[in-house]
Amino acid sequence: MDWIIGAVGACLVAGAAYAKRSLSASGAIVAIIMGTIYYGAGDLFWFGLLLLFFITSSILSKVKQAEKRQAEQMYEKSGRRDAVQVLANGGIGMVLCLGNYIWPSPLWFGAFVGVMATVTADTWATEWGSLSKSPPRSIVTWKPLPAGTSGGVSLRGSAAAVVGAGMIGTAALVLLLWTKSGPDWPWWAWIPAGALGGTVGAFVDSYLGATVQVMYRCPVCGKSVESRTHCGAATTRYRGWSFMNNDAVNLLSSVAGGGLALTIMVLAGRWFG
Repeated sequence: MDWIIGAVGACLVAGAAYAKRSLSASGAIVAIIMGTIYYGAGDLFWFGLLLLFFITSSILSKVKQAEKRQAEQMYEKSGRRDAVQVLANGGIGMVLCLGNYIWPSPLWFGAFVGVMATVTADTWATEWGSLSKSPPRSIVTWKPLPAGTSGGVSLRGSAAAVVGAGMIGTAALVLLLWTKSGPDWPWWAWIPAGALGGTVGAFVDSYLGATVQVMYRCPVCGKSVESRTHCGAATTRYRGWSFMNNDAVNLLSSVAGGGLALTIMVLAGRWFG
């Protein structure tokens, strides 16, 4: 029955997102599969955090779209999330959920909260940071950058990352108390685990974006962009590893955030449990 509930719920959410143009057809299909697994192999805790990330991120992406248009031109992908983007944001969490389904362990829970906090913090930082009145600065050199440049951070975006990560940590606590599931770790530790894990994960994302993420130069406008084409012309790669695109950066930063959150929960359980 849990698998059926998960499939129905995932279909409703993905269908609405497709209709609102938040997901492409491939993104909607993967989201349905993912949501079914999150609820069927997990429960409301797993599915609820995924849903909270997706709904809040989709809403933020629609806020002041006209003002974000210039920054979005720099991104490899924007607008409707495709299958790869959906997997990059929720794929690790799905693996953790399946891991707990096959080999139950409290470790899966701690890592999952950090992963979801990271993707939420990163998305919130991008959506709110692109509305900043002042230009972002490089996380490495602290020099001003054009809006939308990978590796750029702003006060507004950083604050959004902290709030988004803290929201996931708080929601994790509420859902665990509601479902009465999960590890017997100190209840209060879930909030700092999510807040710290997600915030650090988001900054790891920015650091990787400023150092090893592949970037291209547009021959028409001269801008630094993430995509292979811009202004209707093929771009030229000028830095970064060819395989390290934005989706790969998202995956690595999620691992970092999940690892930190898990460490915080384990230590809290050892010292205060």
